[in-house]
Amino acid sequence: MSVKLRELIRAVRACKTAQEERAVIAKECALIRTAFKDNAIAVRHRNVAKLLFIHMLGYPSHFGQMECLKLIASPNFPEKRIGYLALMLLLDERTEVLTLVTNSLKNDLQHESQYVVGLALTSVGNLATADMGRVLVADVASQLQSSNPYVRKKAALALIRILKRIPELSEDYVDGIIGLLKDRSHGVLIAAVQLILEIVSLQSMAIERIKRIVPSLVKMLRNLLNLGYSPEHDVAGIADPFLQVKLLHLLALLGCQSA
Repeated sequence: MSVKLRELIRAVRACKTAQEERAVIAKECALIRTAFKDNAIAVRHRNVAKLLFIHMLGYPSHFGQMECLKLIASPNFPEKRIGYLALMLLLDERTEVLTLVTNSLKNDLQHESQYVVGLALTSVGNLATADMGRVLVADVASQLQSSNPYVRKKAALALIRILKRIPELSEDYVDGIIGLLKDRSHGVLIAAVQLILEIVSLQSMAIERIKRIVPSLVKMLRNLLNLGYSPEHDVAGIADPFLQVKLLHLLALLGCQSA
């Protein structure tokens, strides 16, 4: 029977040579493969967590890719969380099995839990291909209207990835994205400004519509400059300098396009 993650870490740290470490990892990988083959559901999340550690050490871990998809499909949040983490670490957009996760992502984007929706959006933002983007873009964009600022911010960041892969979709979502600039959450605002920056860079057709919001951008920047001390956003006496930099960058980019 394979050991727990903490015991594996302890065993690896106790190794005095690289050869000893390889022997420990080889033995554990064999046990993990056997557990996957036997479909040991009760310890699947534990084995995938160990596989992540093995991957971080630089050893092959491709044999656990399908197990990630099984964990993501689980209704149990702790298992789903490990599955999504493994998905983002063990797979990339060139991995063939990635297309199999699209259905699970689509379901989780409509989940009642903000944390499950957040996991799905984070995965889309890290891994979405053009094909996945076309299937999921409507679900991701709908989360821009969520009542939860955590979800709205994640949705804006995920949309950046999709629009980079499919720039021609930008015009369809410009109005909804511009609407985020009225948000009261600074996290949502900075994500929205970054999203608009990407659209300006990718899709020249949308620039004229975006230029109409220049007065709103200037007003937002002025409000930040006049804002008193705010412990939540203050950095060395400056109110949210990261948002200010993004706004200045966007205004400069729009100014260059007008020249």
